[in-house]
Amino acid sequence: MKRTILAIALLALTGSALSAKPLQAYLISQYNDADKVAVRPEDLPEALKSTLAAEYPEWKVSSAFLVIRENNAQYYEVNIKKGEESTTLNLDKYGKKLD
Repeated sequence: MKRTILAIALLALTGSALSAKPLQAYLISQYNDADKVAVRPEDLPEALKSTLAAEYPEWKVSSAFLVIRENNAQYYEVNIKKGEESTTLNLDKYGKKLD
């Protein structure tokens, strides 16, 4: 009996949490958490590393991510740093800057 009441209470709480946010928005927010994958700087594509070395020779990659859009298009979000200055670049696998 206690288990049944507990199960009903949990379902009611879960239902109210989901109804506060439309199901589609809930699913999209869950997907957006998984569409950015950390990449080690040494594992970036060679062409991208060449672009960074040529255009930002004094900068170091502090972090990098492979970003996958809803249409499955992919690009790299690369955070670079030089001293106290830092910036984020969006580049394709060939090292071409994206808007």
